[in-house]
This record gives sequence, structure tokens and C-alpha cells, in this order.
Amino acid sequence: MELSAAEIRQAVQAALAEDIGEGDATTLATVPETATARAVLRAREPLVVAGLDFAEAAFRGVFEFINRRGELCEPQKSQNESGRRGTPPSEEEIKIERLAKDGQRVNGGEILLKISGLARAILSAERVALNFVQRLSGVATLTAQFVEVIKDTPAQILDTRKTTPGWRRFEKYAVTCGGGHNHRLGLFDMVLIKDNHLAVPQVRDAAPNPIAAAVRRAREKFPQLKIEVEADTLEQAEQAAAAGADIVLLDNMNPVQLRLAVQKVKGRAKTEASGGVNLGNIQTIAKTGVDFISIGALTHSARAADMGLDFEN
Repeated sequence: MELSAAEIRQAVQAALAEDIGEGDATTLATVPETATARAVLRAREPLVVAGLDFAEAAFRGVFEFINRRGELCEPQKSQNESGRRGTPPSEEEIKIERLAKDGQRVNGGEILLKISGLARAILSAERVALNFVQRLSGVATLTAQFVEVIKDTPAQILDTRKTTPGWRRFEKYAVTCGGGHNHRLGLFDMVLIKDNHLAVPQVRDAAPNPIAAAVRRAREKFPQLKIEVEADTLEQAEQAAAAGADIVLLDNMNPVQLRLAVQKVKGRAKTEASGGVNLGNIQTIAKTGVDFISIGALTHSARAADMGLDFEN
């Protein structure tokens, strides 16, 4: 998936507002207005990179944010190094060199970005930049680990809707950086009939069976959308395939059940395994013949990647 410059900027500006508030008190108190610095964003462990656009937007966008409040400098009282009295600093005074790209595997110690310019700007944007790139690189790195384990099978890794509120598109982008694939983005772009839908009395009691009735209603209401049905049993998997579901979600089935379910619906629907998937069992699951394996942990349990911003002498 692609992220637009506008949505990245909007997210970064909100994060800067949250972090800086009325002003970076420590930096304003200790760092001279015209001081300059050089820093590098460095990986401290092997990882898959994601989110560099956010980091760059933070270092550049801090000027836009802070100049609205006047915390980087006091233009009426001072003169900057270039001799321009009363001119607020701009993003042109930050230089960024990118040495890596999203989706790239890097080793610990490798430099991802070089940043130089006004020290106040670099310091005030540091945490926001790191928060984005550490979190998203963590998601990409975990995804890549799952992808690597099943690389010799045809199964594909999918993400889920178990994402950080407000960060879904960003985390799903990070999944693609790690070699995974996006499942539905939200409730709007796919029909996924789950056990709780089928438990509603008016659905549960429908003929010939709740799954067939739900699929029929979904096809009539949203003919343009793919329909997926969650199945807890082999009988439900058969009902979903017979009803014309595009995908059958095989929920919390063991490898024997998965293999039987794949055989039952083969040629009529795609199959997706979900529930309890981890790095230790995913290869066994993939070898059952399922088309997809969805993993909530990619986004709800990914550890932030270890990296830091180091200032150079």
C-alpha cells in the first residue's frame, strides 16, 4: 500500500504538537538559538526498515510547527548566522541524507539517515522521528520473520484489523515493507461473516442454514465486495464453500483439521488459517495447503525496533 505525503505530514504534525506542546523547555533553556549539529539515525540491531518518510517529515516539519509558536528563535531579538534579522528558520536549514529505504534489511550499526542543521530543530523532532520509525520498523521486521519461515510454501502472510487506533494505514504499510500482504483495511472494503454475526437470532435461525443465508444477503447487498466466512468446524467450512464464499476463514483449527478443510473446499474457495499462529507453528500451518495465514501479532504485538539518534562531534 502507498501512503500519501499529506497523511504522513498530518500524522507527524499531530505528534509534534503532542510532544512539544508550548515549547521544548530543555532545548530552549540549554541550546543556543543559532547552534548547529550533525546527527545520524542508526539501527542498533538487524531489522527491516519502515517509516523513514515519517522521520524525515518530523525533522523538516518541526519548523512549520514551531514557527507558528516562535519557540525555535526570537527573530525580533536576534540575528541568525546568515545575517537575516527577523527571518524565521525554515526546513531548508535542515539537510537530510537517506542511506537506506523502506523494506530494506539492514544490520546493527548501519546508518539510515544523516541529519544536519539547527540543533534546536533536530533535538525537538528527535523523539517523534524515532517513535514512528522504531514502531513501523518493528512491525516490518516481525512480518519479515514470518515470511522467511514459510518462503518455500505458496501461502501468503496477511495482517488483521488488530492495529493501533489511528495508525492502521501506517502499520499495514509496514507489513508490506516486511513482505506481508494487507487483509481488509476496515469494515467497508470486504464482507467478513464471523461467529458473532451468525449468533444474532434473526441470522442464526435463517434457512437453509445461517451461513448460506448470510452469504446470500451479503451478495445481494454488496455484489462488488469479496465475501469471507469464518468457520469453526469442517461442517461450517463446507457450508461456506457451498454458499459461494470467496474465502473460508479456518479459525483455530489444528493442522489435521486445516488439511481436511482445504481438501473440502478446494477449487470452490480460497482458505485462510487464523488463530494461535506463531513462529514455531507457522510452517506446519502453511504446509496444510492454506492460501493465506492471518496474524494479529504482526501489528498488536510487534516490538519496537532498536535504533537511536546519535549526535556527531
